Amino acid sequence: MLKTVALATAIAVGVSGAAAAKIVRWSANLDAAQEVGVKVPVAGAKGTATGTLNTVTRKLTWDVTWSGLSGPADAMHFHGPAPKGKDARVVVNIGKDSGLKSPSKGSTKLSAKGVKELEEGLLYVNVHTKENPGGEIRGQVEVVK
Repeated sequence: MLKTVALATAIAVGVSGAAAAKIVRWSANLDAAQEVGVKVPVAGAKGTATGTLNTVTRKLTWDVTWSGLSGPADAMHFHGPAPKGKDARVVVNIGKDSGLKSPSKGSTKLSAKGVKELEEGLLYVNVHTKENPGGEIRGQVEVVK
């Protein structure tokens, strides 16, 4: 009897944990003004990034589009943790995971730390070119309320 109660409790806890999953929608508007250290600013360069994050499975999805770059994209990443105006390490290599064509769509699993950083607005997306190897356009990830 005791084993049955323990099993029922474990199942109930597992079910309630699954029910607690939250899907977070996020977005970012990318432009040269947000990028740190642009070598050659390109006035018409812009982009958008949107996606979701499942807080239980930690699955991050993205859909990144851009136009007006100085040339083809040669890298694209999520970086963090960093507020606007600060640089940070690569968290996800978007270009490697889903290609460097616009639109670029994909998904990956974030670390628990990455989930927290996204929810706190400490991740950014940027697109790099040969002309601007440190990044040509950038946008801070913001949770959509």
